[in-house]
Amino acid sequence: MRPICVKCKCFYRPHKNGYIVIEGKPDKADSVAVNIRGNRHPEMWSPYKVWMTDLYKCPDCGHEIVVGAGFQPVSQDYQDDFEYWTAKSQLQVNDC
Repeated sequence: MRPICVKCKCFYRPHKNGYIVIEGKPDKADSVAVNIRGNRHPEMWSPYKVWMTDLYKCPDCGHEIVVGAGFQPVSQDYQDDFEYWTAKSQLQVNDC
């Protein structure tokens, strides 16, 4: 089943397949004690993994949601192609 927009009571529609997302990691181990996720303190995060996902959009209100990540990341920070993939990314998620 496709994702559903609760507000509009309709299915989200595929907007972009192959939407590249970076998963961030906190720079300091003690930073997880402070609420830094999301946009609160983006300077405290570093790219860690790259995921291939799909971007869906509600046809009525325009809300967007990322779904459909694979079982494994496309690349991780220790791999040779990591910079290539991070340069192509469209979103960094700062949460763990």
